[in-house]
Amino acid sequence: MQPPSAYEANRDIVFMTLPLLALSTYFYGARPAVLCLTAAFTAMLCDHLVAWLRHRPCDKTENSSIPSALVLVLLLPATVHYYVVVVSVAVAILLGKHAFGGYGHYPFNPAAFGYAVAAVSWPGEVFLYPVPFTTMSVLDTGSATVMESVSHTLRAGGVPNVDTFDLILGNYAGPIGATSVLILVACAMYLWMRRDITLGIPFGFLLSCALVAFFYPRVNTLGLELPWQYLDIRLLSLKYEMLSGALVFAAVFLVNEPVTRPKNTRAHFVYGMILGFMTMMFRYFGSYDTGVCFAVLAVNALAGYLDRLFSQKIFRREVRS
Repeated sequence: MQPPSAYEANRDIVFMTLPLLALSTYFYGARPAVLCLTAAFTAMLCDHLVAWLRHRPCDKTENSSIPSALVLVLLLPATVHYYVVVVSVAVAILLGKHAFGGYGHYPFNPAAFGYAVAAVSWPGEVFLYPVPFTTMSVLDTGSATVMESVSHTLRAGGVPNVDTFDLILGNYAGPIGATSVLILVACAMYLWMRRDITLGIPFGFLLSCALVAFFYPRVNTLGLELPWQYLDIRLLSLKYEMLSGALVFAAVFLVNEPVTRPKNTRAHFVYGMILGFMTMMFRYFGSYDTGVCFAVLAVNALAGYLDRLFSQKIFRREVRS
């Protein structure tokens, strides 16, 4: 089976956001769908604006802006205001993508870039999440019951009170499309079978996150102890760290972005390991609950170096010496 073209891969990403959006619509009503439509329209408008400024026709075969916009919005809460979506998507497409020359040339993941801007600019909008089945309308979210995330509870040294079954199904307060592990795993299987994503990066990413969560758990602020001690606390920390905070979502939709990941497949596992470690460091010591997007931006800068480090030429030199 031939690898899909960039157009087909981006189309597959859009297709895989639909089950996540459907679940969010079930939890929160029509507002998540309207937010996604707003993001997609903003992304297309930005593409046409750049084409107009460059006095060129808009390339209808280049469709990477829409999946970037949808991935960004799925990381936000359903109660986020529309202006936050419009500004963050516009920043992601205009500055994160087109300012560097468009698709294939940007050094940083546009969706992660846009999310980072929204998180820094409007933390009160981005890090308060509505409770599933709470009442809200498309325009008014004032009556919605909101709460802080599982990651916030862990960062404060507490123990979240969320059932494992709810964590897997996504039935807890969190981002629009990043809570249901069950649907995310199904999306990952489809994208892998379509050869849209590779397994090396997400495997290294999740393994690195799991090792940090197990050996240095945040539950009850256990700290560094012998690894065979307090196994119940370590496993509890591992469950909450891995099944919340958009880790699985990032493993499917962010870390495998084809433009910003290393081109050399030998470097994929190491890239994922570094990305997982940086994600946990942002989680443990950063100021924001969802640190994975900041980690993605930081490690994107290492992709070119890892390509050179793991190039065939360097490996041949090591073998000869």
